[in-house]
Amino acid sequence: MRERVPMLDLAAEVEFLWEPLQGAIQEVLRSGQFILGPEVEALERELAAYLGVRHAITLNSGTDALVIALRALGVGPGDEVITTPFTFFATVEAICHAGATPVFADIDPDTFTLDPDLAAAAVTPRTRAIVPVHLFGHAAEMARLRDLAGAHGLRVVEDVAQAFGGRFRGRLLGTLGDFGAFSFFPSKNLGAYGDGGLLITADDALADAARMLRAHGSRRKYYHERVGYNSRLDVLQAAILRVKLPHMDEWNRRRQAAAAYYQEILADLPGVVLPAVRPEVEHVFHQYTIRILNGRRDEVQRALSERGISTMVYYPVPLHRLPVFRHLNLSLPAAEAAAREVLSLPIGPFLRRDQQDEVAAALRAALR
Repeated sequence: MRERVPMLDLAAEVEFLWEPLQGAIQEVLRSGQFILGPEVEALERELAAYLGVRHAITLNSGTDALVIALRALGVGPGDEVITTPFTFFATVEAICHAGATPVFADIDPDTFTLDPDLAAAAVTPRTRAIVPVHLFGHAAEMARLRDLAGAHGLRVVEDVAQAFGGRFRGRLLGTLGDFGAFSFFPSKNLGAYGDGGLLITADDALADAARMLRAHGSRRKYYHERVGYNSRLDVLQAAILRVKLPHMDEWNRRRQAAAAYYQEILADLPGVVLPAVRPEVEHVFHQYTIRILNGRRDEVQRALSERGISTMVYYPVPLHRLPVFRHLNLSLPAAEAAAREVLSLPIGPFLRRDQQDEVAAALRAALR
């Protein structure tokens, strides 16, 4: 059936921004400057100002942001890094690419984020860092995780791929650890029209190390101090992101308004658990993710699809159950239950209320 309600309406976004996007892209093409240069530097200044940090380092992807953050912190072979099993694979892939060993601690079932008590229980003498993930736009419990890191001398890399503009106790996410790592994948709250990533930090030495690693381990061309990466943000993507950045606060408010309307119109649905929003968190709803109980998630998703309602399952398999980590033989029941039950509904700054009403009606029909 034709898709009546998409997960995210990027076509509407492009249409809304069409003229400034055309101007920005044409300016880049006429400049003849396609690698780093003034456009990227301007975006980095604007991102640093928006996020209130000393350093914003743009990169090729959010995955590279995590890898480079860990390497800049000196994390490597023999080290352990604690993270969540309920996230996109890139989070743990980055730990492995840095040469370290990922250690999974289960999630808080209400927020889908790393459980601080279980993270504390996972600390060993080899633990070097923690990578909390601000999943679906909801912050991890950063106060307790920072206390845990401080007590054991651990570094913290925040995975903010899904939470640009979100806050914990008034602080912007990404500013609470040694590094904040962001993705500009097109579906993100601040998304490019291709791949892109960002690291932020307040530490001058860490910023210098990250910039060196993104450019083949060199501070100046042909003089390589470390083995690094070719991880530069494309200039065209930088220009696109500069057009979109001034709209972020308004677009996040629209996401929050859409989520609030879902909370209202779905409140009485039996067998459905709506997203938790805690008072210390400003949730920016990268995804609006519900739980469908009683083993009916896949059936409900099929029924919605038949009515033209797009949905997604983030994530159908927790990381410790993937073939690459199955040898760990772990039981992490909260993550496993989430993988069986979660269903993300359409969300975004251009989602209309009549579309949300259609989603609600389809969901009610599917649950009868």
